[in-house]
Amino acid sequence: MGVTRPIHPAFLVHLERKDPALIELFLDARQFLLDLHPGANELLYRTHALTAVFSLSDRLGDAFCMLPIYTNHFNLGFNRGSRLPDPHQLLTGTGSLIRHIDVAAPADYRNGRVEALVRSAIAFAMGDMDKPSKAVGLTVSKIGKKK
Repeated sequence: MGVTRPIHPAFLVHLERKDPALIELFLDARQFLLDLHPGANELLYRTHALTAVFSLSDRLGDAFCMLPIYTNHFNLGFNRGSRLPDPHQLLTGTGSLIRHIDVAAPADYRNGRVEALVRSAIAFAMGDMDKPSKAVGLTVSKIGKKK
């Protein structure tokens, strides 16, 4: 496991309101994604869920995975999940693009099948980018910002 990036204070305020077991699971899943792509940018949102989005740039459109945290659970989301090869049928959801894996324990994502899926999502996002990004390893909070 690599060195964990600090949690942005605007995100931490809301994260600390969650159940301690859910926080621990979220932090481990976050580290899992950062270990797979250390240069990922983390975009933070608070809408119907508290969400950490992992992107190849500082743009949501270049994201490959997300961790939305709801009241009592969270999942590992894939921004273009419907376009990814999923030979083990790990992904659920019916949206036109987004698919997810329900997370209840580290074993739900810390395995070779999910690692391969994440790497596939990263490769897909890289191939779909308009231009390379200069933003690498940033944390960008969108929490509390007006549109």
